[in-house]
Amino acid sequence: MDVDKAIALVSAAGIELTDRRRLDADDGWSLSFSNGTELQIGDSGKITVSGKGAETIARLLDLPSKRQHRANHGRSRPHSDGS
Repeated sequence: MDVDKAIALVSAAGIELTDRRRLDADDGWSLSFSNGTELQIGDSGKITVSGKGAETIARLLDLPSKRQHRANHGRSRPHSDGS
């Protein structure tokens, strides 16, 4: 994904870009947003999302979510004491 496109999509959702800089290895961009998210977009196209608002940014950019939801199927888990 293009860096400018990512910034436009996130900004359109009302989340302000607070910092934009090249990665230390000069192989991509690090973007910080006002919701606590850091988005790294490599020149190779690799994207990583981290921080407090990562789920929101991932959803806006249509990226796979890191959080996997487990189905409970109505069963409760036993307590640590076995009860």
